[in-house]
Amino acid sequence: MEEVLLKSERRQTRAEIASYLRTVGDRLEDGGSLSLSAGADSVDLDVPPEPTFEVKVEREHEDGGTELSAEFELEWDEGESGSGGSGGGLEIE
Repeated sequence: MEEVLLKSERRQTRAEIASYLRTVGDRLEDGGSLSLSAGADSVDLDVPPEPTFEVKVEREHEDGGTELSAEFELEWDEGESGSGGSGGGLEIE
């Protein structure tokens, strides 16, 4: 069963998204926790040193149109140190 603790979705400029991702990257690199909030909802995440990092790109065909999406996800077991994963290495070019 999945429980959604926080969800945010809104249109932003590429520069705004890049700034947000840089902040997340800096917090991950520094080993600090991530505090996320959207409206009245908030959640603090203590990301372990080696979470599983998943990247997924999808193409959906709906009502005569096509939508592309790219998802970046960190996963770990609650209370665990978090390591592992499958698949080959990911490169950004």
